[in-house]
Amino acid sequence: MGLGHQFGELLLLALPVACVSWTITHEEVFREPREFCKDKSQNCGPLAVRKFFYLFTCEYCFSHYVALFFLWMTRFTLLYDGWRGVLVAWFALVWVANVYMSGFNRLRLEIKHENVAIATEQVVKEKVEGGLLINR
Repeated sequence: MGLGHQFGELLLLALPVACVSWTITHEEVFREPREFCKDKSQNCGPLAVRKFFYLFTCEYCFSHYVALFFLWMTRFTLLYDGWRGVLVAWFALVWVANVYMSGFNRLRLEIKHENVAIATEQVVKEKVEGGLLINR
């Protein structure tokens, strides 16, 4: 398999890894289990138990395990055959998925910022119009 083909597969395979990682660690549908895991990661006694539960609250940490699962399912390797190719693919896949998630997060923040700015402008406009109507 050529390097270009492998690179294309890497970019495509990172999409579901990013999607699953983001959904579980950020979206409302998994809020209750995530809050449970967050509480356990902060309040459990043994270090290993705290770290286990932390994995479900951090998209970067969780993406390692999601990427490993997708590599197991697809048998994708990068640059090398065998375990070395799986290891390279694993870290590359985590990195690309996290670039996708960072971009998505940035986009969401920009959209929220625009919505707040629009809402603020609307309130100011309504107050100004309301004040003008009273002064007439």
